[in-house]
Amino acid sequence: MRVAAPRPRWWLQRSGGGTQPTAAPARFDRPLRRVLPRSLLGRSLLIVLIPLVVTQGISLELFYGSHLNIVSRRLSGAVAGEINQTLLLVERYHRPAERDWIIASAEREFQLGIRIVPGARLGRTGWTHVLGPMDDDLAQALLRIRRPFFVDWVSDPHVVRIRIQLADGVLDIDAPRKRLDVGPIYLFVTWVAGSAILLFIVAALFMRIQVRAIRRLARAAEAFGMGREQDAIRPEGAQEVRKAAAAFNRMQARILRFVTQRTTMLAGVSHDLRTPLTRLRLSLAMVPQHGTLHAEELAPDISEMIGDLEEMERMIDGYLAFARGEGEEQARPVDLALLLEEAMLAAQRSGAEFVRFSYQRMPELLLRPLAMRRVLANLLDNARRHGGRISLVAGCEGGAVHVVVDDDGPGVARADRETVFRAFRGSSGGGSGLGLSIARDIVRAHGGELTLEDSPLGGLRARIRLPL
Repeated sequence: MRVAAPRPRWWLQRSGGGTQPTAAPARFDRPLRRVLPRSLLGRSLLIVLIPLVVTQGISLELFYGSHLNIVSRRLSGAVAGEINQTLLLVERYHRPAERDWIIASAEREFQLGIRIVPGARLGRTGWTHVLGPMDDDLAQALLRIRRPFFVDWVSDPHVVRIRIQLADGVLDIDAPRKRLDVGPIYLFVTWVAGSAILLFIVAALFMRIQVRAIRRLARAAEAFGMGREQDAIRPEGAQEVRKAAAAFNRMQARILRFVTQRTTMLAGVSHDLRTPLTRLRLSLAMVPQHGTLHAEELAPDISEMIGDLEEMERMIDGYLAFARGEGEEQARPVDLALLLEEAMLAAQRSGAEFVRFSYQRMPELLLRPLAMRRVLANLLDNARRHGGRISLVAGCEGGAVHVVVDDDGPGVARADRETVFRAFRGSSGGGSGLGLSIARDIVRAHGGELTLEDSPLGGLRARIRLPL
């Protein structure tokens, strides 16, 4: 009797003296799972990338938002103060000699190129823009002069040209850019981005090595589960991955040793069982069936005994094939269409009637041909024994090869479809009850699945699904 698996705690909600089913708790992380990478490498790199980007963003904000702004405001304020002081002196002293001395002193002390253009007027006011806070900080500092001005940051890469409207002309000032510009901000941005990219590349290379070891272990486990012969994998990567690889190698060695011992034992059992059966067959063959008093009476019994011996030999073959699991055969590229044609012809020789046989063009599959022939033979033999008409169709769908066997027999109830796959429980109408068990074991060993469905012919449909 099968016991139902315990339900999760949220399934039961106490209400008075009884229990009532409730809905499953909402999963708020499902939208996040849709955008997250599915591979271990992608998730590991995301774990590295997000803190790295956040850290670099904080560093950029601390520098650009605080230090750079403070330094820029101080530099702009100093230049604007020197310009304002010079402007006040020029407006206070009007004689040409005095103005020349003021301008010369300002150029010498403040390192500013200053000249007065008499009678000129500003064509435009405001300022041009560059990357960084320097342009806006200088403009804010010059607003304290309370005169129209224009600042040109782009015409000369070494000088910032400042033009201020005077009552009798324009004060033209060339301020060295190094006095206002903290430094090329793109250098800092490049350093931040470059260091982040470099660290990300190093992390990606390191994580790829770790994930490669896990992928190799997964491929080895998948191949071993499909019965493909392979050498022991070389442990590499992190310590935990090395331990897992070493444990897999030990497990593989133990399983192979067990299979070898069992195969050797079964070979001996096969010989021991076949020897007395052969003696019985010979003894029955030597019994006279004609010319004696009771020969005619014994002939039907002898024929039945010979049939029983043949049935016993078939059952022994089935038992040994089920226990051996076709494990000694190695997989190789096989044209499945040829196996289908051979199986169909063999079934026709046994008396099967095919109402349909078709297949699409399929690529070669990595199969164990003898084992797959046994699967097709078992399915077609079941269809022949339990039904009159058979349909065999194969094609590719959804990244897999589907082989469908239909019959018009009595079918199998939905509740009993898993039971017929159990060894010694699926026999009806003759046989050992091992055919479907062996077929499913072989198909699963190839990474596929064997299922039973309702057939359009009225009987049972057996569907084989093999991955491409």
